Amino acid sequence: MNIKSRIILKAAGFVAAGINKWKKNAIRDQEVIMKTLIKKGQNTVFGNDHHFDQIDSYEAFKKNIPVRDYEELRPYIDMIIDGKKDVLWPGKPKYFAKTSGTTSGVKYIPITHESMPNHIRTARNAMLNYFHQSKKADVFDGKLIFLSGSPVLESKGGIKTGRLSGIVNHEIPSWVRTNQLPSYETNCIDDWETKLEHITKETLHQDMRLISGIPPWVQMFYEKILEVTGKKTVKEIFPNYSLFMYGGVNFEPYRAKLEELVGQRIDSIETYPASEGFIAFQDDQHDNALLLNTKSGIFFEFIPSESAFEKDPPRYNLNEVELNTDYALVINNNAGLWGYSIGDCVRFVSMDPYKLLVTGRIKHFISAFGEHVIGKEVEEALLKVANEKNIRIIEFTVAPQVSPPEGGQPYHEWFVEFSNLPADLNKFAQEVDDEMCVQNIYYKDLIEGNILRPLKIKILQKDSFRNYMKSQGKLGGQNKVPRLSNDRKIADELGAFIEN
Repeated sequence: MNIKSRIILKAAGFVAAGINKWKKNAIRDQEVIMKTLIKKGQNTVFGNDHHFDQIDSYEAFKKNIPVRDYEELRPYIDMIIDGKKDVLWPGKPKYFAKTSGTTSGVKYIPITHESMPNHIRTARNAMLNYFHQSKKADVFDGKLIFLSGSPVLESKGGIKTGRLSGIVNHEIPSWVRTNQLPSYETNCIDDWETKLEHITKETLHQDMRLISGIPPWVQMFYEKILEVTGKKTVKEIFPNYSLFMYGGVNFEPYRAKLEELVGQRIDSIETYPASEGFIAFQDDQHDNALLLNTKSGIFFEFIPSESAFEKDPPRYNLNEVELNTDYALVINNNAGLWGYSIGDCVRFVSMDPYKLLVTGRIKHFISAFGEHVIGKEVEEALLKVANEKNIRIIEFTVAPQVSPPEGGQPYHEWFVEFSNLPADLNKFAQEVDDEMCVQNIYYKDLIEGNILRPLKIKILQKDSFRNYMKSQGKLGGQNKVPRLSNDRKIADELGAFIEN
């Protein structure tokens, strides 16, 4: 271990001690953050419009600040783009994080000087906390790679604008940057396949020790470098590779394939970053749940998922949540997002400390008949059966088939790209359907009541999902395939890839 790694390991002890301290003070810290945000935002346009000077409790907070999505917040964003200051937060944002919305088109999420540390320091904390627990900081004796979007920024209303992962590239601390790959020039390449070729060339003969990115795109990197070298495993190429950091999607559907490509299981850290804020991170290698980031400029609220689309839904602060209940996540932060529903659904599995699982997107569900099937349920059902039968899944998505072209009762149609096929597809599908009945009681009632037929699986050709994402201009970066849709837009596109 070199001098730099030893210094980092020592610093990791201080960070871990800080995390352990704020774990125990989550309720108090959240109350302090709420009051601080209100005081700071009092003289903004939004603060004046919503009478921040009258907010002296959480009940008053809820009364004065309604829950919003992007479209409802947009008039304030447009004021900022038009050059107005002190709109959502004092001054003007440092950046706009540019994201794609399902209904709003492109969204511009403000990031301020005050909120930027939430993104950078939380990623740092997750990594240093791991170093302290594992006593492994020797990743900094070699190279690290962050598979991300382009750091090239445009200007929107005089504010630097780009993808969050590209923005973060400009804020990476110097003690990380000296070990970082790929080069800035390679990172600026927009076309994912071209970028992947350059990344492969730059990393091929490097001592790679940490790789970070969304699992499906990391898988493409693994496959590319194995193709170029002719090696059988990534560990043959990078023998010191020891840590994988990821976020954005559930790792479990990709785990078996990624571990096969690497050649063994290595340590991993799951993170929960979003353009709106860094929400949570894995703080324990023996626990897959994520520690809620309760002391980082975000005041969290939670709406029971079944009430998420009500006009005036019930809202709870951290002190009021219950275990094993799905909540729509609402944030208020020091970037000027107020009562902002980010579209994610979470479930607390611990309250000491507050730890959660991401159970899906609010808008990614199937409820054609009132079943309200969510992402976590389809993932757990498919993976349970697949793992029992040693079947490996590359990717999948599910959609309702309300009016089957062959006639008969409707069903859920699963589009699955397999690494190896089940010996008996019909039996496999029936077992997945049985497990879905375990996962979702409403689905079970519909099956037993002969309202729905058991699910059907369509086998997709090799690379179907990659080709689909490429056809949509969403190959690479932070893009991912939704696990569920309540319509057939994706399903109809994937029809061209069905294996005959």
